[in-house]
Amino acid sequence: MSRKNRSLARRPMMGSAPAAVEFNPDYTYIKRDLRRIGLLAGSFFAVLVALSFVLR
Repeated sequence: MSRKNRSLARRPMMGSAPAAVEFNPDYTYIKRDLRRIGLLAGSFFAVLVALSFVLR
């Protein structure tokens, strides 16, 4: 590494303020998975209720 490159590497960036980064996560896939889990659980529960009437 040359002397010029080392001095540039140590020098902090002047004139630029740190950018404010807003945290904005995307939860669409989680909502989709939760909806699928709810539908499956509801359908299994309905099947169990139906089977309880049939098997009596």
